[in-house]
Amino acid sequence: MDRIEEYRQILCDFLQEFATNDVQAQLIFDPVRDRYLVMHNEWRDEYRIYGCAMQLDIIEGQIWIQHNSTEIYIDRELIQRGVDRKDIILGFRSPGVRKLLAANN
Repeated sequence: MDRIEEYRQILCDFLQEFATNDVQAQLIFDPVRDRYLVMHNEWRDEYRIYGCAMQLDIIEGQIWIQHNSTEIYIDRELIQRGVDRKDIILGFRSPGVRKLLAANN
C-alpha cells in the first residue's frame, strides 16, 4: 500500500473511531479530493448544534489538520497510528507560525 493510501485509511479509521460514541456525528470522506470531516447537525431541545468538529486534508502527501474543535491532540493520535511527524501540517496555524514550529522539530 502506498503512503497516500495508507494515510487515507488511517484518517478514515481515526475519524470513525472518534465518531463511534456520537450517533449524531456525520462523517464526510472525499478520497478523490482528500478531504475528511466530522460534522454536527442536530438539535438539543431548542438549541441548534451545527459545525465542523474536525477537518483533515491530504495535500501533496501530507496530512493537514485544517480544523479541530475538540480536545483531542490529533497530531499525537496520527503519529501513534503510524503517520510520520514531518507529514503532519497544522493548517489552522498561520504560515509564519508553521515555519517556527517546523524549525523547532
